[in-house]
This record gives sequence, structure tokens and C-alpha cells, in this order.
Amino acid sequence: MPLLELINVSKTYNNVTKALQNVSFSVEEGEVVSIIGPSGAGKSTLMRCVNHLVDASSGAIIFDGQDITNVSKKELRKVRTKTGMIFQHYNLVNRLSVVSNVLHGRLGHKSTLSGVVGHYTEQEKENAFKIIDMLGLTEQAYKPCNELSGGQKQRVGIARALMQEPKLLLCDEPIASLDPNSSKIIMDHLIDINKKMNITVILNLHQVDVAIKYAQRVIGITAGRVVYDGPSHMLDKKTIYEVYQSNEGELITDVKG
Repeated sequence: MPLLELINVSKTYNNVTKALQNVSFSVEEGEVVSIIGPSGAGKSTLMRCVNHLVDASSGAIIFDGQDITNVSKKELRKVRTKTGMIFQHYNLVNRLSVVSNVLHGRLGHKSTLSGVVGHYTEQEKENAFKIIDMLGLTEQAYKPCNELSGGQKQRVGIARALMQEPKLLLCDEPIASLDPNSSKIIMDHLIDINKKMNITVILNLHQVDVAIKYAQRVIGITAGRVVYDGPSHMLDKKTIYEVYQSNEGELITDVKG
């Protein structure tokens, strides 16, 4: 059984804008999948439908054996603990320290009161420092996040997501705001997490070359529709042109023409 399955998922905003149109695909446990496409193609909407930050207008989403399309708020909270979200703009509390932000990843597992008072067990604190160390942030552990570089902030975002003990990491343009060196560090960490922790990773990426390098499988989306779903090494310039509706693919040097 796949870890995630989307069946004819559509999303329409304000009864007018069709952000997703009958999107269907499944993702096996342990896969790394890149979703590519131009700005406005529906990539972020797709991520948000999977995590229920927005509700799909029609279709079904099956996650970890459960139809999560119309779950209750209580059930949704459980579902979200199993899906870690990594955002383009980090979504950190900048005035708080790295370790405080990382511990926020446990909030979905706690009662509202425990979350409000910031009560964390010794085991949770120990796990937070292990993850911080794994991501090379030990020296920054007590620094407020507003003193960090963009690459460091994104590693804090990854650490926070890992504190949830997720089965799936949804990475929405995780390197869009970063320089090439920081981007490589982030992508290397995500692949390492996938291999060592067997966490399934879905990446929204604008950079085709990065998608091909790091993911075994690529899903290309244009105007809310899937136009390619297959091995990354089979992506050619013609297909990339079809995805982006432009010659953007010609900028990619390591794609077979």
C-alpha cells in the first residue's frame, strides 16, 4: 500500500481559479519525489492539500492507510503530526532560540495547556539536541533565529519537522531563498534524512537540475495538471518545455536532449 495516494484531486479558489485539476499519483514509503513546474502551476496548493492547510474541492487523499479528505479536527491533528512541513520562508519564531523553535515540533503531540506553558520532557529536550547536532547547529542552539543565515534557518525548520517524528516530509520550495552552497547543504541533509531515517520526502522545486540530481522520480505540473510522472533520468528537454511552456529547460546543462 502506498504511503500517500491522491485520487482526482482538484482545488478551485473562489469558484473561478482552478489551481489543481484531477491530480492523481501515489508515493511509496521511502521515496524521494520532486514536483516541478512554473510559478502558479499549483505546486504549493498541492502540498497544502496534502497537509490540509487548504481543503481539496474534490477527489480523495489517502495517507498512511486513512482517507484524510474529510477528517475531523481531532483526527486532522493526528495526521499532521505524521507530516512535517518545511517552508520556503522558514516560518520560525525569530526572537526565540534555535532549540525553542525545534521543540515547537512537539506541540502537535501535546495538550493545549502543555503547549502554552512550554512543558517539554527531558527526553524531548535530549532528542532536540541530537537533531540539532545532526544538522550541524550545535553552536547556534541558544542563538535567537533572527541572528542566523538563511541556510541555518532552513536547517532549524528541518529540525523542527523531525521533532514530530513524521513519516512524510513536505518541502515547499525549501531552497528558493538560498544561495547555491546553502542549497546543496539543505538538499544533502534531506537526502541523508530519507536514507538514514526512512522518511519519505516530497519536494516542490523550481530548479529542474536539482530535482533531477536528488530525486529518483519527478512529477511535472502545468496549470494544475500532471503532465509528467516518471524517472528523473528520463526527463528530456522536450518534456521540460511541455512542463514550463517555455525554453526554461534549455538552461539545464545536464539533461539529455
